[in-house]
Amino acid sequence: MAVWAAIVSVLAAATLTVAWPRAARVKVPPIPEAGPLAQPKSIHQVGVPAAATRAAIPPDNPQTAEKIALGQKLFFDGRLSADGTVACSTCHDPARAFADGRPTSVGIKGRIGQRNAPTILNALYNKTQFWDGRVKTLEEQAALPIVNPVEMGQPSLDAAVARIAAVPEYQETFRKVFGGPPNARDLLRAIASYERTQLSFDSPFDRFIAGDSRAIDDAAKRGWELFNTRARCNKCHALTEQKRDATYFTDHDVHNIGIGIIRHNVVALARQAEQAITSDDTSQIDRAAIQTDLSALGRFLITRRERDIAAFKTPDLRNVLVTGPYFHDGSQETLWDVMDHYNKGDGLQDPYLDEDIQPLALTEDDIDGVVAFLASLTSADYKEQGIKELARQRELSRTHRPQRDTARAFGPMRQRPRPPRP
Repeated sequence: MAVWAAIVSVLAAATLTVAWPRAARVKVPPIPEAGPLAQPKSIHQVGVPAAATRAAIPPDNPQTAEKIALGQKLFFDGRLSADGTVACSTCHDPARAFADGRPTSVGIKGRIGQRNAPTILNALYNKTQFWDGRVKTLEEQAALPIVNPVEMGQPSLDAAVARIAAVPEYQETFRKVFGGPPNARDLLRAIASYERTQLSFDSPFDRFIAGDSRAIDDAAKRGWELFNTRARCNKCHALTEQKRDATYFTDHDVHNIGIGIIRHNVVALARQAEQAITSDDTSQIDRAAIQTDLSALGRFLITRRERDIAAFKTPDLRNVLVTGPYFHDGSQETLWDVMDHYNKGDGLQDPYLDEDIQPLALTEDDIDGVVAFLASLTSADYKEQGIKELARQRELSRTHRPQRDTARAFGPMRQRPRPPRP
């Protein structure tokens, strides 16, 4: 009882001071409609890893057209939320490349969470889900937002199922697809099946890698070279440091890149988390990550390893141009801001900073090249959106560069503080 009281006290206090006051001022956006961009994608896109795509389908949840269609309907259905105002698509809007364009997401009653919504596109290839990797499968991922008070707000999965089961059409479809009435396990399997159809390749870069030398311009080609050399992006966005990864752009690992470390006393938060949260209770971890400042601890919430303090998962970079703002907290607005952050080797006060984060001495021309390469990862479905977004970000970058620090970018690597003693 004492432990439970501590949990309730910590989470309630943090939620009241962090989430609810801000959330009260935010209007819940309308649930997006399932337009053409929501439809299941073809596996026959330039760049799709066919074998890995087939391997990503779990044996206990095979794909069928009927199950995928059911999952798509559920993905856009506000009745999965407690008040009917929020669906999965609220945070994962196909028109926004299955993100939401906000720094952090908005749930029922306008409540604001602590994390930026990652795209669903290509999530089937993820080794873990969420920014901190707290679950492995898309089925597990689909469950947690439904019951998180800041997101969809249902008291339990059974409560969500009851809402769905009250609809005759769902009763009929579940029986056709699964052979029985709606239940929590099958609801999650249907949503996950739909999400696994969201493949997104067929970008200019994919066509370049396939042999079309004119598919990307010289700036993007220079950026691709920098990405794998002086810009050091490959340290986290490649499968190995020796082999260039032209498919996934992630090492499927976690890293502390210096985001949020100054705004939060992570040492104090870590001690608080150790006392208040059971590391194997995914529901507690999920609420802390979305509702409280403990979110800044990242992977530490799951592992309790000091080296994982403020470490977050390396995201896939496909469609990164149209899925901003960036990082786990949505704190950077443009890709130029992202590059400035890395260029200066940010994290001078961060004793847990990844060893690969160091000053890069990239010139403005270098940064433009890397951004051009990242823009070339925009899939054909989002071509026009990407053109407009690149122009917007470029214009903003010419007048507003809050992360820029040329002296640090071209200066020596400075000594970092040692982690404090327990």
